[in-house]
Amino acid sequence: MEHQQILWGIAPIGWRNDDLPEIGAGNTLSHLLSDIVVAGFQGTEVGGFFPEPKILNKELKLRNLRIAGQWFSSFIIRDGIEEATKAFHKHCQYLKEVNADVAVVSEQTYSIQGTTKNVFLEKPNFTDVEWAALCQGLNQLGRVAEEYGLKLVYHHHMGTGVQTLEEIDRLMENTDQEHVHLLYDTGHIFISDGDYMNLLKKHIGRIRHVHFKDVRKEVTEQCKRAGKSFLQSFLIGMFTVPGDGCIDFTEVYRTLIEHNYQSWIVIEAEQDPAIAHPLEYALIARRYIDEKLLPINNGQLISN
Repeated sequence: MEHQQILWGIAPIGWRNDDLPEIGAGNTLSHLLSDIVVAGFQGTEVGGFFPEPKILNKELKLRNLRIAGQWFSSFIIRDGIEEATKAFHKHCQYLKEVNADVAVVSEQTYSIQGTTKNVFLEKPNFTDVEWAALCQGLNQLGRVAEEYGLKLVYHHHMGTGVQTLEEIDRLMENTDQEHVHLLYDTGHIFISDGDYMNLLKKHIGRIRHVHFKDVRKEVTEQCKRAGKSFLQSFLIGMFTVPGDGCIDFTEVYRTLIEHNYQSWIVIEAEQDPAIAHPLEYALIARRYIDEKLLPINNGQLISN
């Protein structure tokens, strides 16, 4: 097996959340980045509260950290590709200046992830015309990303029009594999479809970014029964870090290694930092990686 280069990151949403800016608002950038170093990760993704590139780059350099990428809400269907492209150029310019690798794109037209709607039953669906516009638009945005030295990775997400494996299949079939790549998120696909391996095996050739998100099964069942929204569900603990939920990441990780995956694996778990202490949970994830995942590499060094 070839020498692998996997970079391990942890997302800022354990400390502060863009969907609910009030939670964890007291956690500063310095605090967040220093916790990431303490927990032994190599980088993070850009949060909505992150500063301009010059300031961020200084803070990263002081701690020898890197930026993996940043979320971009596209509204290709709602606003048209011209508007989306304009906004995406700005997004990619920022990412280039902080030396990121990927632009994480999620189509937010009709999304219910920020609303009070039942995330398990009220997800939106796109018409054939809307699907055509989305796929064509993503091909265009993928080319824009490349102008900035980035890869566009599409984030399938609960409460959106691209959530289920069937929808991801359609997106992959109708976009250009040269320009549109996939972000594989274990938690989102598991809650959506009750399975996380089918997507991984089916589209491993398109995956260029990975989120390791664990799920608390009992809490998820409780949220389903109560018809909770996405925000309500994560606030009461539907998601957690690897090693604290029901997903077997050894199977996922082994598959990635066997297919020579060489990019970021970012630990991500939307939780309320007042309940789930961010550093404590970062360390739980780190311990799980060190004890359960890295030994799979037969002693090969693939981490920091």
